[in-house]
Amino acid sequence: MARRLPAADRVRPVPVGAARLRGTARRDPLPPLAVGSPRTPDGGVRRRRARHRIVAHLPLRRARRDELAADPRPLAHTAVARRHRRARPGRARLRHPRPQEAPLIEFDRVTITPPDATTPVLEDVTGTIRESDLCVVIGRTGTGKSTLLGAINALVPATTGSTLSGGVRVGGVDVTARRPRDLADVIGFVGQNPLAGFVTDVVEDEIAYGMEQLGLDPVTMRKRVEETLDLMGIADLRRRPLVELSGGQQQRVAIAAVLAAQPRVLVLDEPTSALDPTAAQDVLAAITTLVHDVGLTVVLAEHRLERVMHAADSAIWLPGDGRAVFGPTAAILAEADVKPPLAQLSDALGWPTVATSVRAARRKVAAEGPHVVLPDLPRESVSWRAEGLTSVLSATDLAVRYGDLVAVNVSLELQAGTIVALMGRNGSGKSSLLWALQGAVASTGTLAIDAADPRTVSDAEARRLVSLVPQSPADLLYLPTVGDELRQADTESTAEPGTTRAILDRLGADLPDDRNPRDLSEGQRLALVLAIQLAARPAVICLDEPTRGLDYQMKSELTRIVSQLAADGACVVISTHDVEFAAQTTERCIVLAEGDIVADGPTRTVCCASPAFSPQVAKVFHPHDVLTVAEVRDAITVGAARP
Repeated sequence: MARRLPAADRVRPVPVGAARLRGTARRDPLPPLAVGSPRTPDGGVRRRRARHRIVAHLPLRRARRDELAADPRPLAHTAVARRHRRARPGRARLRHPRPQEAPLIEFDRVTITPPDATTPVLEDVTGTIRESDLCVVIGRTGTGKSTLLGAINALVPATTGSTLSGGVRVGGVDVTARRPRDLADVIGFVGQNPLAGFVTDVVEDEIAYGMEQLGLDPVTMRKRVEETLDLMGIADLRRRPLVELSGGQQQRVAIAAVLAAQPRVLVLDEPTSALDPTAAQDVLAAITTLVHDVGLTVVLAEHRLERVMHAADSAIWLPGDGRAVFGPTAAILAEADVKPPLAQLSDALGWPTVATSVRAARRKVAAEGPHVVLPDLPRESVSWRAEGLTSVLSATDLAVRYGDLVAVNVSLELQAGTIVALMGRNGSGKSSLLWALQGAVASTGTLAIDAADPRTVSDAEARRLVSLVPQSPADLLYLPTVGDELRQADTESTAEPGTTRAILDRLGADLPDDRNPRDLSEGQRLALVLAIQLAARPAVICLDEPTRGLDYQMKSELTRIVSQLAADGACVVISTHDVEFAAQTTERCIVLAEGDIVADGPTRTVCCASPAFSPQVAKVFHPHDVLTVAEVRDAITVGAARP
């Protein structure tokens, strides 16, 4: 039997209260220390040396005892505790709270004030983001999401002229004292428009360019290019010109270009806003792989939360008053004023926690209720071929060609007072068709709007026939202030003074007249151009991705304005990848593929029959043909027996 030390040299028992903190009521969680073994040939020598070490450190042990009495958690990590667990296998193991994970990104009382502004956009922001988290920044348009992202890699204030106080630390390093270019191998950043950030012409060259600036040797560069191409699934694009790629492919190339530097953090500003549902899924699948398989930390801002919340580990909500609220995804969605369809559905059905995925929502519907009895809504319940509607646009064999490529070749007829969704993957010909309807691109075939061809009339007459809001709304902004743009729109559209300002205010964009349009966010610029184009009250209104950069409240306002325009007799054609907006707003849906019309019918029929273009509510309640949360809310029957 091992010899025991004298009582004075033993490790003293931990107080009872401290033991309870570890989840055990034993008064003496550790046995008296035993040193040496009679079976060891030199056991006596070991006993003397061991005892010398213990006696020499008794003052430290007594100090450690007092420390453990105040906070017993570190005890479970000591060598004594490990020996106790090995020596007493029949006893319960010590239990202790899991150590707090060290954050990778830390915001410490960060306040950011834009140039020439007196009110900060972000004020006293304090919070953390963990290593290998996918963190989503949410908030209404103009609340500072892009500003917060820019602060992570020092683009703010370095490139904006803003004033920043406080500290932003990444891996313990304060990035506010560093130049953005010095952080390229630590933090990768991809902006809202990836094409604008490309500096070369070919995919492979773009991926290698950043490494060249870092001074990497050719062997390392070649190896990383190959690894990055495979990681992002774009090896087949390596020699393709960047301008020929689809939006989803360009987004993946942009991410690959920053990943080649092997950063610890990837920052993305609205990575899916311009992508069709399938391309968005491809990009998000690549991002999720980077988080789970590579261990990268990803921070992204996104308005279409239905696309990303199922994969998010945490979220940051910017309410708009300068604060930033950090927390788990479901908890943030329950509190935030921007709610994706599943969060709205969770509120409507009274679920205690927010469902963040379609799978979770379907399981909650089956298990928790309240029970919902949905009528079998007829697929033809909404038809654009209603009696009394007159044709406002007619096109026959309308074709647009770029060299030998036929971008679009369609025949269609549109009725006054209808809202039509134009959907399809990136590159299917949606934008080309809208430009052809406006008469802005060379096209063949016949086109008539109110019996006039917009390709042959004057510009003033063409504006009264058809207007177009392009994908890049900034292209239509050329005056120095918002007020100048609004007044010019009233003049060009021969509208009453203040008409354009009233439309802009209804869109929910709080823009002062003295702001420069170039200083606005993407969503704010879109709202401004939309108001300018709507002021003319044309017979046909074409909107190319109008919800890009808009939050849910602004989308609701846009739905109301578009519905009012249709009620006044206008035909509204909306090219969009936003299936939730299409389900909420439109009554007819046309799907294009390679320039041809492959589906044309009521929105309910087309969307519910397509997995790619189905809104989330339709997926949750499949096989019922339900499109919106409002339809579910109207059909709620609490306590009803399920069929």
